[in-house]
Parts: sequence; C-alpha cells; structure tokens
Amino acid sequence: MNILQINGSARSQGAHSTQIADKIVAQLRAKHPEAVVTRHDLASAPHPALDQAALDALFTPAESRTPEQVARVALDDARIAEVQAADVIVLGVPMYNFGISSQLKNWIDAIARAGVTFRYTDTGPEGLLTGKRLYAACARGGRYRGTAADTQTPYLETYFRFLGITDLHFAYAEGMNLGDAAVEQGLAEAEADIAAMPF
Repeated sequence: MNILQINGSARSQGAHSTQIADKIVAQLRAKHPEAVVTRHDLASAPHPALDQAALDALFTPAESRTPEQVARVALDDARIAEVQAADVIVLGVPMYNFGISSQLKNWIDAIARAGVTFRYTDTGPEGLLTGKRLYAACARGGRYRGTAADTQTPYLETYFRFLGITDLHFAYAEGMNLGDAAVEQGLAEAEADIAAMPF
C-alpha cells in the first residue's frame, strides 16, 4: 500500500489537522504494516500557486517551453505522479475563514490536469484517479459540521469525485478555539470518527 499524506496547515508544529491526519496514518500502518508513506508538510515546503507564469508554462507545448517553464511544470508533474501512485490519500484540512488553506488549495490546483487526472468526454467529465481511498482530517476553531457554514466538506467531495475518487471519509475535530474543554471534546469526536472508518 502506498499512502500519501498531505498536511495542509499553515503551521508546521501544533496543527490539530496534522495531529488527526497522523492518527489516521497510524491506523493505516497498523492494519497495513508494509505500507509506504509519502508525507508532505505544505507549511515547510509549500507548492507554488497557480499564477500567470504557471498557466503559461502549462499551456505552452512541451517542445516549446523555456527551461523555467519546464521546471515549473515538473513541480506539478511530481505531485500528480504521487497521487497516481497512491492507494490512499490522507489530507490534513484546517478551516481558515470558512475555507481550506491556501497551502492546500495550491496542492489541489497542481493535481487537477485535463487529460491526466480527469478528461472531458461527450457525456461529461470523467475522473481518472479511480480505485483510491481518501481520508480528510478536518480541524475547525468553531463547530460547523452539518451546517451551511461548512463549505469544506462539499468542496472536497465535489473536487475529488470529479477526479474519480469516490471512497471518501472525514474526521472532524471542532471547537478548537472554544477553550480547553471544547478542544478535548473535539479531539474525542475526531477519534470516534476515525474509529468508525474502514481501514
């Protein structure tokens, strides 16, 4: 089993989303001791944003790219190759201003490529990253699960289903900014979510 862990927090240390993601990976490794884990901390090693230079590189034919464009496309190619090789993806997903972090969004933008991870057909888009399982470790300062303020869950479900990943599981640590008792409760709820997950 190949496990790809992506920690999306802006914090390299002390992030609750990373803590929960680590627990999910620990459960996977306990069940699959032969598993190989590739781990990226996007706080310490962020992926570059999808900007004008990146778009120019991606839309320039390979044979016409400058050395700088070749290098920029290679960064995305490496992230795509990791996702393609992964059997399981584990995301650390903090909530920032009701959305995902810019660090995680940059990684998400990097792995969506028409003709590679999805394609358009006469009957609509088709995801090409099939046969994979995804776990999302979501940490929030408040309590938003199951409410209209939770924009993360629908976004992640829509995005990864578009890429062909339909086996999705979520753990939620909520109330992380509401005091010690709330933190304890939120972490316990995340543990319960993990206990209910298939591994």
